[in-house]
Amino acid sequence: MGVTFSQFFPPQPTLTEANLPSQKGRVFIVTGGYSGVGLELCTILYQAGGKVYLAGRSEEKGQAAILKIKANPAAAPAEVVFLHLALDDLATIKPAVEKFNSLEGRLDVLFNNAAVSNPPQGSVSSQGHELQMATNCLGPYLFTQLLLLTLRRTAQTAPAATVRVIWTSSIIVDLTASQHGLIVSDLENPPSDQQLNYTNTKVGNWFLASALATQVGLGGILSLTQNPGNLKTPLIRHMPWWVGVATAPLLHSPRMGAYTELWAGLSSDVTMQDGGKYVLPWGRLHPSPRPDMLAAMKTKEDGGTGVAAQFMDFCEKQTLPFQ
Repeated sequence: MGVTFSQFFPPQPTLTEANLPSQKGRVFIVTGGYSGVGLELCTILYQAGGKVYLAGRSEEKGQAAILKIKANPAAAPAEVVFLHLALDDLATIKPAVEKFNSLEGRLDVLFNNAAVSNPPQGSVSSQGHELQMATNCLGPYLFTQLLLLTLRRTAQTAPAATVRVIWTSSIIVDLTASQHGLIVSDLENPPSDQQLNYTNTKVGNWFLASALATQVGLGGILSLTQNPGNLKTPLIRHMPWWVGVATAPLLHSPRMGAYTELWAGLSSDVTMQDGGKYVLPWGRLHPSPRPDMLAAMKTKEDGGTGVAAQFMDFCEKQTLPFQ
């Protein structure tokens, strides 16, 4: 109960723009970077002197966001660049990676920040997948896998645990996720309940973070997931109007969510031994994850339920034609 309460009313952040070291020479990608938490995060990284790729589907919105970001004072030689990426269309993801790799030889932190929540029932991606699963899991999984070569190359010369991939989960992982995270049959046959579909994707993001930590941990890449917090962002735009009214007293500004992601992506308090762990608002490791979730991320051979492995098999199968 205490951990849940502290996610609604977190302790003060320990890493903000006020004490963030210079990010000169470092390169970042932030998906969903032109609104909400993503915009705030891009602004902080830019002000600290980093080179930030703001990834999203709308160049018009991206360029408008870049003007806002550049209106802030920044440490030289900060840059912010738009990168076209439509996570709900798997066919656009490899070209986005190729474009990035043509411009950069390194990538220090990938923030898989973009998400969609509770779109109209029946919403699907360009490939016909349930829209939330496509945008929140399949697209980020493919994007990350295709960027691994660049991440690995960067990690070869970077200090330990400073090259990272950050995924985005939610408080609903603790509150409402199914036993062992999700029901595997929901992946091929999504239910009509859009909130359940959203919950499945936020559990899926933790599964993705954990699996990636195992896949690349020996290569010096740290993978974490995080609950950015309960925030006033466009993420709730598809929900009934009364949801925003009812939850308003519990919602914080997007800048606070950016502090969570900032801590996950840049804090020196986490090490390679923390790979696959879960970060809480506004930057701290989850002290007591649900035992059934931890079991889901273990194979049956290791005494777990193997649910996460089945989820990973699903993601690989759906994205393989686009790798």
